[in-house]
Amino acid sequence: MAERAKIAVFISGSGTNMAALLYASRLPDCPFEIVLVLSNNPEAGGLKLAAAEGIATFVLPHKGVPRAEHDAAMEAAVRRAGAQWIALAGYMRILTPEFVARWEGRMVNIHPSLLPKYTGLHTHERALDAGDTHAGCTVHLVTADLDEGPILGQIPVAILPGDTAGALAARVLFAEHQLYARCLAELVSRNADPVWLTQQVRTRAMELPEAEESLSHGMACFGIVKGKKFAWVSADHHGDGKTALLVKISGADEQEQLIESDPDRFYRPAYFGDGWIAIRLDLEGVDWDDISEWLRRSWLAVAPRKLAAMMEF
Repeated sequence: MAERAKIAVFISGSGTNMAALLYASRLPDCPFEIVLVLSNNPEAGGLKLAAAEGIATFVLPHKGVPRAEHDAAMEAAVRRAGAQWIALAGYMRILTPEFVARWEGRMVNIHPSLLPKYTGLHTHERALDAGDTHAGCTVHLVTADLDEGPILGQIPVAILPGDTAGALAARVLFAEHQLYARCLAELVSRNADPVWLTQQVRTRAMELPEAEESLSHGMACFGIVKGKKFAWVSADHHGDGKTALLVKISGADEQEQLIESDPDRFYRPAYFGDGWIAIRLDLEGVDWDDISEWLRRSWLAVAPRKLAAMMEF
């Protein structure tokens, strides 16, 4: 089994979702482990549970501490623990935009509503007052906009006749415990998932004018309609164990320079010659804006002049 992703969990209270993540992490083949539980509340019940289960803890009360300083201290503890991801689990503090930006794409939260409905607090009361048939929970990536990050998964929970907010909250909590671990496992695994990586390339490639997708030699490839190919996705091609984007470049000199600059990320694709470069997608730190630019450049390299001239770059 590959090395497991290291998770830091932020809590402010009982930590039931933290516990759900912790026990899920101890199942066979779980791709993550909890390495640190942090709180702004010294009385948070989840801290005792984490300690009893042998998980390191860090506590820093927030009262009287400027928000940015508090975030910085929490983040320093996360980095000392070697965590690569942050899971918010009932953490009742709004994080600074700067903190959120540094962890973009690597910090998740669970929210007790079917977002985009009912961001913020009192979600169950609001669902009942609105006469909804279902409440539920959502796991999402954290962005600077509260409860508005990309959704990773949801579970609806039926509202029963005569439901109270408390009764509904208790049932939604069951769903939260099922959903969070599943979504977190999928998130930390997707950077090595050829299907997910290919979809990221597909989304960006198909935004280019007159792009079409086909399958060639077992690889997804993208070209201009009735024209040349400008990109391929190689997934374990000939058993090389790599997932990579293949795009056009100027020639042997550029190929050599790229490989020399970062031999882990760039390599010469077999059977494609000097005019192509392979860019690993299955490594940490892929810059998807950069991948979009590589696709654009490659598209321009094969586009007919009239089509290329119509583009405003």
